[in-house]
Amino acid sequence: MAGLPVSPLAQPMPEVPPIAGVTLGVIEAGIRYKGRADLTMMEFAPGTTVAGVFTRNKCPGAPVDWCRAALKKGKARALVVNAGNANVFTGKAGREATKATAEAAAKLVGCKANEVFLASTGVIGETMPHDRLTAALPALHQALTPARWDEAARGIMTTDTFPKACVRTAVIGDATVTIAGIAKGSGMIAPDMATMLSFLATDAKIPAEALQGLLSKGSARSFNCITVDSDTSTSDTVLLFATGAARHPRVPAEGGAMLRDFARALDELLLDLALQVARDGEGAQKLIEINVTGATSAKSAYRIAMCIANSPLVKTAIAGEDANWGRIVMAVGKAGEPADRDKLGVAVGGTWMARDGSVVPGYDETPVVAHMKGREVEITVDIGLGRGKARVWTCDLTHGYIDINGSYRS
Repeated sequence: MAGLPVSPLAQPMPEVPPIAGVTLGVIEAGIRYKGRADLTMMEFAPGTTVAGVFTRNKCPGAPVDWCRAALKKGKARALVVNAGNANVFTGKAGREATKATAEAAAKLVGCKANEVFLASTGVIGETMPHDRLTAALPALHQALTPARWDEAARGIMTTDTFPKACVRTAVIGDATVTIAGIAKGSGMIAPDMATMLSFLATDAKIPAEALQGLLSKGSARSFNCITVDSDTSTSDTVLLFATGAARHPRVPAEGGAMLRDFARALDELLLDLALQVARDGEGAQKLIEINVTGATSAKSAYRIAMCIANSPLVKTAIAGEDANWGRIVMAVGKAGEPADRDKLGVAVGGTWMARDGSVVPGYDETPVVAHMKGREVEITVDIGLGRGKARVWTCDLTHGYIDINGSYRS
């Protein structure tokens, strides 16, 4: 959407170096937007492996269905992404659009259609004008280069207010490999995953099985630990491509210890991108970190943390810089997880407001109020029942969210 002010939580986009075995580019196809690039393509070297994680929404878009089927081979040669039209709830026309797009891209690259991966983001329920998309592909493919990551990050945006990218390096054997990634996401953000697309590429040579394990675990600790509005999108897609251009010792199918440093770098990159998505939450003014400790299990801690993160009352209190810890207690209680009000503790910004189910004697709200005036707010809740812990992130809920979503299609 044009004219949206850049989030005050925005981070500058890093310079993304070329990744050996990857060329990419963007073009204006006129799918929905006017005067901006809305079609992105990446081409990968022969032998590239791929891993993916997708939304668990029961009404997924046609591109998600296509990718799930294509992922079974574990091989990729191209990626095509459009912004402005989600190609969701479009029936037979949606399936035809994915097939036509994949076949057109495959012809240009010289590969099979099921080695082309697809993603779409935008309005739900509108038929995809795939003739415009396929007509734009030849010129787009001809202009692909290794150094257009910044343009690609902007080309996949919808209501995002800033482009999101990250780069990390890792060591496999005695070789240094690079991982780069871009993401988009601003609203309809909740675990499993969000109106969120993210595309990562590395020059490492990693079997698809090992790559999938790393991406699934990393996503669980990053993209599935953020929420903006509790709504799980129909289009969530994260894809990781490994071109195999780097020279390093052979990685076994199961990965193992050889990929320990790669896993560390990938986890860092995924979390960085996930937090950028949370920072760009529609109307967001504050990034909120929620830590839950003392739960009966890690799963229980996660559920409690997400219940706090998704509470409109908690999020609006933080937007208003109101140190209303009672709303946090409410959210803990409604999570449906084991909790004892007489053992509960709540802290904001490192200041404990309540312990053992009551206000801390001599509690002074001054440092809490000062902390809440900042751009980043930290909440800690101790359940007091066990050793389970979890950490999630969200943003505050402001009138800006209503303004953006009340006029999204207009």
